[in-house]
Amino acid sequence: MTFEYHEPRELGPALDLLARHGQDAHLIAGGTATVLLLRQGLLRPGHVIGLRRIESLGGIARTSDGGLRIGAMATHRAVERSPMARAYSPALTDAFASVATIRIRNQATVGGNLAHADPAQDPPPMLAAFGATVTARSSRGERTIPVADLAVDHFTTSLAGDEIITEVVLPPIVEGTRAAYLKFLPKTADDYATVSVAATLRLASDGTVAAASIFLGAVGPTPIRARRVEDALRGRARGDIGEAAALVGEEIDPVDDARGSSEYKRRMARVWTERTLAQLLR
Repeated sequence: MTFEYHEPRELGPALDLLARHGQDAHLIAGGTATVLLLRQGLLRPGHVIGLRRIESLGGIARTSDGGLRIGAMATHRAVERSPMARAYSPALTDAFASVATIRIRNQATVGGNLAHADPAQDPPPMLAAFGATVTARSSRGERTIPVADLAVDHFTTSLAGDEIITEVVLPPIVEGTRAAYLKFLPKTADDYATVSVAATLRLASDGTVAAASIFLGAVGPTPIRARRVEDALRGRARGDIGEAAALVGEEIDPVDDARGSSEYKRRMARVWTERTLAQLLR
């Protein structure tokens, strides 16, 4: 298989190449997924556009309102080790530190991870729980997409074919909000999760739950928001979470695979949702 490789140094030329070559072009960021797909013959582009030399797509910085900006080409390892990301929330860096091995995290990028839309990946549920958005650019302009709405099916996103993710923006965290990311791994630490749970939670002055945002990974075609669990938690006391966590089974859509049966994953989703909530309410 042969293709023409392009490596622009600015975003504008990359967008022009993508618009010019259309469906015959494919972007490559860190390459951890794309190279495998190329080798397996599942991708056969005539043009591959590398993004690694575009400096404007990198960087991690706090925003003026107290949020966090992560450039699309920032690696998972960079986020994991970033003092600014950890100051935003240790749960965020925990999620990125949970991805595969250090070797993979040093290569894989935040934007590439989101564009790949693998439902078992670690960062998307945590980013979605924080209410993060991505900025997508094309030669037609720019738009903002909630991370929760980016993936629409297995390995499929709402991005147009001529769009490039340029950044991920996390909003400022409301004072008193707690966050956690837990991942159930029945095998090795670098494996995909059987189920993962990302949650943010804020308590009212009387100790009851005022707000919650809960997303699960690896139990459906996209990260799944546990809205019934969130609704059931609001107004409840700290110790009253078991019944709410049990509702997660009604919201997920797991499949049988090497990491467990659908029924097993439903049981583990309940267990790990309850454990995540218990950690937040300690």
